[in-house]
Amino acid sequence: MAKIVSVPARAIVAYGVDPTARFLLRRGVSPNAVTVAGTIGVLVGAWFGAQGMLLWGTVIVTAFALTDALDGTMARMRGPAGQFGALLDSSMDRIADGAVFGAVVYYLATEGNPYGGVWAALVCLVGGQVVSYVKARAQSLGLNADVGIAERLERLVILGIGGLLGSADLEWGLPAALWVLAVLSLITVLQRLVHAARSDRPGAAPPDPVAPAGDAS
Repeated sequence: MAKIVSVPARAIVAYGVDPTARFLLRRGVSPNAVTVAGTIGVLVGAWFGAQGMLLWGTVIVTAFALTDALDGTMARMRGPAGQFGALLDSSMDRIADGAVFGAVVYYLATEGNPYGGVWAALVCLVGGQVVSYVKARAQSLGLNADVGIAERLERLVILGIGGLLGSADLEWGLPAALWVLAVLSLITVLQRLVHAARSDRPGAAPPDPVAPAGDAS
């Protein structure tokens, strides 16, 4: 299933990420350090967003969310170094996503937004976690759920667009983006469940539950 953010767009991101990854590795910076730093940056951006500073919140979250691609690239360049990095990356992603959408819920609740944005944000908060869980759980059972129209990058892009619209005093912008994202998240959950069901091979033994590096979630 094709994703919203096309392969060429991802290649453009990689064009800037690869040199940065090599530079950091030469300076002795570990992928795990980048993972943690990126999560802290996203938490700071989420705080700005919760206070109503949507432009700053969007810019900061977007900038630090790019480390999700950076740490995975660094890990691949450095070579095999155990599986903890993959676990840390997935765990930090869940914390960051929860903080971002929790901040959106808080902001919209305090603003009294009339477009049902709080409910959409809650659906996005839960749906995003389920999207990631279905993929991880399917992989631990030996099933294939690596599909979906809205993975983590797509979700952050849509939310970022909503944040920019909201920062431009378009009251409907953020709720509209959230409703679109809520629907796409639910579709992605369904896509992954259906794909996993089709990949089920009766009698096949499940592999060790090890998360893959660079999981896009």
